[in-house]
Amino acid sequence: MLMSKYATTDPTTGTVVAKFETLSDEQASASLGAADEAYRAWRITEVGERAAVLHRVADLHRERETELAELMTLEMGKPIAQARGEVKLSASIFRYYATKGRDLLVDEELDIAGSGRALVRTVPIGALVGIMPWNFPYYQVARFVAPNLLLGNTILLKHASNCPQQALAIEALLRDAGSPTGVYQNIFASSDQIAGFIADPRLQGVSLTGSERAGSIVGQLAGKHMKKAVLELGGSDPFLVLRSADVNDAISAAVPGRFGNAGQACTSSKRMIVDATVWDDFLEGFVDAARTWTMGEPSDPATRLGPMSSVDGRDEIAEQVADAVAKGATVHLGGTVPDGDGAYYPATVLSGVTPQMRAYREELFGPVAVLHKVESTDAAIDLANDSAFGLGSAIFTTDDAEAAYVTDRLDVGMVGINTTIKSAPDMPFGGVKTSGIGRELGRFGLDEFANKKLVRTL
Repeated sequence: MLMSKYATTDPTTGTVVAKFETLSDEQASASLGAADEAYRAWRITEVGERAAVLHRVADLHRERETELAELMTLEMGKPIAQARGEVKLSASIFRYYATKGRDLLVDEELDIAGSGRALVRTVPIGALVGIMPWNFPYYQVARFVAPNLLLGNTILLKHASNCPQQALAIEALLRDAGSPTGVYQNIFASSDQIAGFIADPRLQGVSLTGSERAGSIVGQLAGKHMKKAVLELGGSDPFLVLRSADVNDAISAAVPGRFGNAGQACTSSKRMIVDATVWDDFLEGFVDAARTWTMGEPSDPATRLGPMSSVDGRDEIAEQVADAVAKGATVHLGGTVPDGDGAYYPATVLSGVTPQMRAYREELFGPVAVLHKVESTDAAIDLANDSAFGLGSAIFTTDDAEAAYVTDRLDVGMVGINTTIKSAPDMPFGGVKTSGIGRELGRFGLDEFANKKLVRTL
């Protein structure tokens, strides 16, 4: 189901830096037992005390920003400036729930027809397991952990196998912030152990951020054992540049939106769908701007495009591009694996991608942009929706009526108008179709693993 060998491999060289042992079955069982036991006390801990722990976690993110960012650069190759930004974002998520959480957990009074009164109380459900990815190793954890710890759930966190030192650093943050024993545990678990957790009656829910394949497996297990699941999966986000768009503004958003984090983001704008009336200007400007995203050493603060997280990931994106080119796609920039060590791949721009090519249907999880020319707004909508995914999107237009028209017709969970989707603590995040089930962040992040308990009195 999921990889179970934990090691730090420097993506700039391919060198294995450190290895970590997977839990024994006895240790795994003890971890779940500790989470279940800790829940008994944590659930009735006053919400202000739980919030105080989250405040301290936020503080520690900022105090340890350099250390945390450097580990991210080491283990998955994120350029150091982008890594620092992710640490700050993660801190802001913990701060948001620590500050706003009490208000979000206030009982909701119902307007009922009968006598007496009724209210809905938001309460925790128990021990949860989180299965988290490597591409945003602090942020993805924060958006799962912060609301659930505030709510009173306890957490077992299985991080990606290629970022074990970051996983341990997160556990240290929670421990040093004063979370009680068993409330948050990092687990270097195997696939079979995760399956065992989901089957165990002591576990009440599972959250996974990852591939559609992993999501399908976890979703099936959760359904079989009647466990709540939140699945945040892949995306192939459309970026619509309509005839009234400010082309320069669109380019300024599209290029970093595609090539940031080496294109390894589920909400990266992977498909640029451009009206024919502005096609030439957008194509020329996009390629010129993409050309400035040269590859570099990720520890250099000036670097914007570092290596991909692994050679395997780099090889996969290279194969998808090669397939498109062999079937007639045009390469405007990049498209060739560079010589030398590491998982580097250049900023690449393709056009002429057709449904017969892998790049049309599959998620391109690397620094490759696909540009499509369309003849009308309705054609842009049809192309945008011709995808198994439905996560985010962007619409660039100066026509408010057109923006509303397109927004209502896109089959996605998030729409940005004259902006790409940028995650924020107070806004919900999630998609439809094969992009997943459920929402994270904002007040919605508190509701996914909550018991919305009705209290009726006469």
